[in-house]
Amino acid sequence: MESTHGNYSHLQAPRRAKCSGLLAEPEHTAGAAAIVVIQEWWGVNEQIRGVADRLASAGYIALVPDLFRGKTTVEAEEAHHLMTGLNFGDAASQDIRGAVQFLKARSGKVGITGFCMGGALTLLALCTSPEIDAGVVWYGCPPLEYIDATKIRAPLQVIGPRRTSSSRSRPSIRCRTNCARPA
Repeated sequence: MESTHGNYSHLQAPRRAKCSGLLAEPEHTAGAAAIVVIQEWWGVNEQIRGVADRLASAGYIALVPDLFRGKTTVEAEEAHHLMTGLNFGDAASQDIRGAVQFLKARSGKVGITGFCMGGALTLLALCTSPEIDAGVVWYGCPPLEYIDATKIRAPLQVIGPRRTSSSRSRPSIRCRTNCARPA
């Protein structure tokens, strides 16, 4: 597979200035479903760009909103600094929802997926963006007091490690996989 890494597009957030995101499109976009891909705490790095490329190669329109405004890192301390500087509620309700709305104008179905920090943001976005048609969380969950599961209407799959007696998950990031069953 040839790596394309898509093109950067400007997105309109619902209540603020534009943000940008990496848009990777399949050869034929007519009738293609779309997926918003949410980055890990490293930023929109090679791995996340590769996810968007693979989705485009599989026939999906993939959009990665750039939540760190062009910043990436390979250092955990810097990644932690970037993540703690991010307003999660604002990112979910503005940048990510703007990405969902951008894709809704191009596709009938829009899903969302995120990894680690992006998984937590996926759950938050599912609570704030009724336009989302499905979500997949890869091992991330915000503190449960920030999740109003009654607002999640889309099918949701949570993928993470099984909890064992030897696991030491921090209580603030544990997620009950049944917390967001649609009504």
